Parts: sequence; C-alpha cells; structure tokens
Amino acid sequence: TDQQSTEQRQSPEPIPIDTGRNETNDMKTTALVAATAAALAGLASPVSAGDCEVCIKVMQDVRDSMDKGDIKKKPKVEAALGEYCAKSDLGPRERKICYYIDPIKRDIAQPFSTGMPADRVCKRLNKTNSEICGVKFPLKTEKLEPKDLSKLRVKQLKGILADRGVECKGCLEKDEFIKKVQETEHLAGNDEF
Repeated sequence: TDQQSTEQRQSPEPIPIDTGRNETNDMKTTALVAATAAALAGLASPVSAGDCEVCIKVMQDVRDSMDKGDIKKKPKVEAALGEYCAKSDLGPRERKICYYIDPIKRDIAQPFSTGMPADRVCKRLNKTNSEICGVKFPLKTEKLEPKDLSKLRVKQLKGILADRGVECKGCLEKDEFIKKVQETEHLAGNDEF
C-alpha cells in the first residue's frame, strides 16, 4: 500500500484552470482579426476605383477589336496590342499607356488570354509599374461647383492655376487655392486638368 500511495502522489490529475477562453471565443477572435486584416488590406491598396481609367480603356479597346476566338491566343493578343498602339489617332494618354505596355506585351498577354477583366489586368500591371495607373483622363474645370473643387487635391488645384497662368502667392490652405481657382474662372477657356 505504501507503493500505491507513492504512485498516486507522483502523478496527480491535472486541475482544470478556467482561462476565460473557449473555442467559441477563439473562433470569434479569429474571425474579428481576419475581418480587420481584410479591411486594412482594402484600405492599403494603392489602386482605387477611379485609378487605372486610361489603362482600363486601352485594354477594353484592344479586347473589343479582337475576334472572340483570338482572345485566348497570346501571340494574337500581343499583335492586337501592337496594332492598337500603332494607331495614329490615339490621344496623348492612350499613347502614354502604350509607351508603358509596349515592352511588356508578353506579360500582358498571359492574364489577358485567360479572360481576366481589364481592370484586374491593369491592377496587376500597376504592381510592377505604378505609373500605369497614374495616367488619368483630364478633369474639366469649367463651371465646377465649390463642393466639386473641394474634392480635388491641392496638386490638381495648383495645376489648374498653372494652366491659367496664375500664381497663388501666399496660399497655404486648400480653401485659399479653391478661392483663387474660382476667382480666375474667367481665364478657364478650355482648360482641362
């Protein structure tokens, strides 16, 4: 019996400790962390809805110019990109996108041939060359409301003033730039930014 009592003392049963955690709480915490990470990843994305507009237009124009059967063939996609970029009637922004995509036609043909949408192709390209989504169509400044002007960045407001040949000396705040843009609206003419 002495041997039995010694064995019992040497291997006591573990005492359950309540840590306040259970599987349900762990699952909720994991779900919350995953949702937060997804939300932050969306915020940290360098590409937003208005970005890549010129690239998307170019990719869509190329896709529309091709026969449906040729879209799946990479050499045909490369040829279609080359033909599109060789057009003489392209606007300056489309030509700029062509300048960026011409050396990497083969890299574009791969996702393009799988049927990837134009916006996703452009977002993928933006990862390797951030200037691709930086090309934007001009913003018409004629008769913009003050609330519309307040949505513009200070850099854009400065660009509008520069196009009009006006300097905003002493302007520090965005409101001052907006006021100057409104004051010089008569100089607008056909300006686009």
